[in-house]
Amino acid sequence: MGIKFTNLQCKEVICIADGRRLGFIEDVEVEMPEGKICSILVPGPCKYMGIVGRRDNYCIPWKSVCKIGPDIVLVDIRPEDCRVPRPRPAAGHR
Repeated sequence: MGIKFTNLQCKEVICIADGRRLGFIEDVEVEMPEGKICSILVPGPCKYMGIVGRRDNYCIPWKSVCKIGPDIVLVDIRPEDCRVPRPRPAAGHR
């Protein structure tokens, strides 16, 4: 059984260790040329009332995905262990 990427983007990621809601899948990293998913990318939580921007993103290894349900993806990883800095916009772009 397979799943389309567009369907995966609609799913919320939940950490099973503490029940924390990490956010919704934004993208996936794929190994080339094998075409295997190596991680899922989730945007970090919003800063101060969502006005100021976002915190670091989450890059969750595919091996940490426990279950993909109709609405959520359960992961077994500490969120602090999978944080990656948000890319900064290029100069002149906002």
